[in-house]
Amino acid sequence: MNRYLKIILFGFLIWLIPFVVSFFIYPLKTSGNPLFESIMPLALTIITVLLACTYLKSIQMEFVKESILIGVIWFLINIIIDLIMFLPVSPMQITLNDYMADIGITYLIIPVITMGMGYLVQNKAEIKKIKTD
Repeated sequence: MNRYLKIILFGFLIWLIPFVVSFFIYPLKTSGNPLFESIMPLALTIITVLLACTYLKSIQMEFVKESILIGVIWFLINIIIDLIMFLPVSPMQITLNDYMADIGITYLIIPVITMGMGYLVQNKAEIKKIKTD
């Protein structure tokens, strides 16, 4: 699969899977149960870790650079899709301030995860190279 297509597809899946999860657990939010606010970041974290692992396995070098790239792109994909879904002209209206405070800030998990994973993979590759030299 083309590298850029894979990055965009994975970014979309990182948005889509938690969105689908939110439909199943939305009754928790409407009933005032704080469990909804715990499950959503967990779903985002799980899918981000899984897809970051999958993506990073497919590259051979520049792990930190690639992890920064995918983290930023995936973050932007999620924000852009949400803004289309949640801003005033959309069916699920929410103000930009409310969006950022409730949802948008959570997406910072994405680049934090990818950058951390990229750094770890890069260190592992460097240690492996030192051992083989």
